[in-house]
Amino acid sequence: MSTTYIVIPAYNEGRVIAEVLRGLREAGYPHIIVVDDGSEDATSKMAREAGATVVLEHFLNRGKGAAVKTGIEAAKRLGADAVITLDGDGQHDPADIPRMQRLLDEGWDVVLGSRLKASLGMPRRKILANVAGNVFTWALHGLWVTDSQSGFRAYSRRALELIDTRTDRYEYDSEVIREIRRHHLRFVEIPIAVIYTEYSMGKANKQGLKNGLKTLARMLLSS
Repeated sequence: MSTTYIVIPAYNEGRVIAEVLRGLREAGYPHIIVVDDGSEDATSKMAREAGATVVLEHFLNRGKGAAVKTGIEAAKRLGADAVITLDGDGQHDPADIPRMQRLLDEGWDVVLGSRLKASLGMPRRKILANVAGNVFTWALHGLWVTDSQSGFRAYSRRALELIDTRTDRYEYDSEVIREIRRHHLRFVEIPIAVIYTEYSMGKANKQGLKNGLKTLARMLLSS
């Protein structure tokens, strides 16, 4: 029987991380790795108390990409056959995970959760920002996807062994698209539900215009 690990990068998610973990455990996912990316709050403490399998901590805030990579490396060492990544702010619905797992079982290497395939209720500014990110990702890496910035993804063991990224922040998500193309990985996109809350929409570290421009600059430098 295959073992799937859930990897959650988290930065200052102490208010909600316990609820995220509770939802995953209630949905039947016991193998959960939380990577606290230099939080200034009680993210690690709350994650441990909520039953995370492993809680890892970055001493400094290194970026979402660095946190995801730390979690994936830990999952590989623990013998994961597959890894599913999702954000720590409660935006992603565990009900979408079974379909991701089924697609991996069918032989897909990577499953990309796409908010733009089911964008009902998605703020217009986020739609426009995501489309812009998709265009830049396509221009740099030559592969079109409908949500290049999504953090809700599933990877087979083969994909985990082949994908090799260098960037540490939000540009990491686009760099994975480059790796999919470079290694000819079989990928599929599926629509995912997104739970927008006042908390998640108000987070200062989310991608806004300023952060989006910084991400684009780093994408250009790393391409």
